[in-house]
Amino acid sequence: MASQTIATAAGAADILGHVQSVSGSQATVGLLDSAMSGPNRAGITVGRFLKIQTAKSQLVGVITEVSIQNSPSQNYCAMARVDLMGEIVEVGAHSTFRRGVAGYPTIRDTALPLNNKALRIIFDETDTSAVSIGSLQQDSTVDARVDVDEMLNKHFAVLGSTGVGKSTVVAHILSQTMKVRPKLRIFLLDAHNEYHRSFGSHADVMNPANLRLPFWIFNFEEIVDVFFAGRPGLQEETDILAELIPIAKANYNQYRNTADRPGIKRPEAKNIGYTVDTPVPYRLADLLAIIDDRMGKLENRSSRMIYQRLITRIETVSNDPRYAFMFERANVGGDTMAESISQLFRLQPNGKTMTIMQLAGFPSEVVEPVVSVLTRLAFDFGLWSDGAVPLLFVCEEAHKYASADRTAGFAPTRRALARIAKEGRKHGVYLGLVTQRPAELDPTIISQCGTLFAMRMSNDRDQALLRSAVADHGADLFDFVPSLGTREAIAFGAGVPLPTRLTFPELPAHAIPKSASYATNAGIAGEHIEGDFISAVIDRWRKATMSQHGTHDEQPSFAPAAAPSAHADAPPLQPHQPAAAPQASSPIDATRLSLLKKPITAPLDNPLLRR
Repeated sequence: MASQTIATAAGAADILGHVQSVSGSQATVGLLDSAMSGPNRAGITVGRFLKIQTAKSQLVGVITEVSIQNSPSQNYCAMARVDLMGEIVEVGAHSTFRRGVAGYPTIRDTALPLNNKALRIIFDETDTSAVSIGSLQQDSTVDARVDVDEMLNKHFAVLGSTGVGKSTVVAHILSQTMKVRPKLRIFLLDAHNEYHRSFGSHADVMNPANLRLPFWIFNFEEIVDVFFAGRPGLQEETDILAELIPIAKANYNQYRNTADRPGIKRPEAKNIGYTVDTPVPYRLADLLAIIDDRMGKLENRSSRMIYQRLITRIETVSNDPRYAFMFERANVGGDTMAESISQLFRLQPNGKTMTIMQLAGFPSEVVEPVVSVLTRLAFDFGLWSDGAVPLLFVCEEAHKYASADRTAGFAPTRRALARIAKEGRKHGVYLGLVTQRPAELDPTIISQCGTLFAMRMSNDRDQALLRSAVADHGADLFDFVPSLGTREAIAFGAGVPLPTRLTFPELPAHAIPKSASYATNAGIAGEHIEGDFISAVIDRWRKATMSQHGTHDEQPSFAPAAAPSAHADAPPLQPHQPAAAPQASSPIDATRLSLLKKPITAPLDNPLLRR
């Protein structure tokens, strides 16, 4: 009776059809001839919402298939398959939307268009924890809103092929999140140095030029990966490190607590009190001295060579200017863990609650251990602070650091990300993943993401993985993923009321993520390249691996030895600029100068010429 009343109130012209069959969470609706030729015809297609009026509520569903009737009957010319998502119910004097279906439709229940008023009820504009991230594809006058608390507490992922606007979408989602959660700390791993201008004064941009990440804060697996340049460590050498690093930590701790260093007693192994992973400071010089001392007590030449190789390996890495962010104060000492964590996660924000970590400037062989350290520190700080400072950790190119292939990538990084995915919400640490290759991402990690924003993807493996990761009945909407437009997505999961096709807004030009080097030099390629420009490129290239002590340019003491990245501290290259004035040549040492001043007939009594 109620169904007939609603249908009458809606008007016969608005009726789309009637329920013909019900199976689980799906219903089949017979579509009337009048609907297929009337004003609502455009709304009867896949991906559009409709409602089915029952005796107690209005059921909301999405059309997943439309087919023509081979033998039209009873004025029905076509059939639509509808996935039921939720229902609009009356609570007092107000209507509200809730997920799931309490009462299923019956045969002949009326199907109606989901009008603007109903859409606004579903995407409740009065919810203070929800924020607009775009507009509905079905009705662009209705904001597509996401519940920020649900999105964060259950993690989220942005997925899509290259060129569909993922970076723009990420920038927009994070900006909107900051508006409703201004105290939330956000840490963004920027794989391509794109986001430096997207958040204005709200973000602190970090790179190898201004990062100070002491080597001793790396755990054993991470520091071994650094010392061995991403290759598997040799067992003999890693065994030595595993034994002697705790001793170096104990020695330094005694030194800090003892005014007279010569009186320090070397601790016994069983009384050290530190593990190889304990994040306490030690000096690299102390570690090398202990290794050298052990080597001096050996008589076997082959055994000595193992120690010597290890010393050489450590010295080579620590003296490489590209690693200055780790080893610049390696022999100075000092416990800087508090200031490092405070800087990384903006614990004293001064108006900036976001950190953008630019990864493109790091040596390629050290990127994975650095990401592992940052991910691990984010989780551990949340764990040991009892979630006092909520933190969102956003990982670009997530498939690189948490590969589905267990033999690929750096295992500690995968474990650190998985730990946040599985346990982070308990400690106020939330995860946001961004990837163009969902099928290559560890399924254990992506399955923990409760909200997914699926942009255009054409790979069947990617779509299959998403289907398995989504529990919503609207998973059939993934059939539309290959045909989505730029800045369009289908949003699923806890953060949205129901699976929704939406369009993200276009950002202002100054906020669109873009690589600094691409933005600066995009117009160079078609021009004639001058020799001065090429020389400048080569000069920057060489200086990336030169020690500051080998140059005559004065640099502040706090600056790193070199600029590993063009985005870090070097000015952008510009072609066709006048050549710089030549610098003064290196001064000649006094001995050589005295030799040059002597007359040719003078006796050549000089140590440089003696044989």
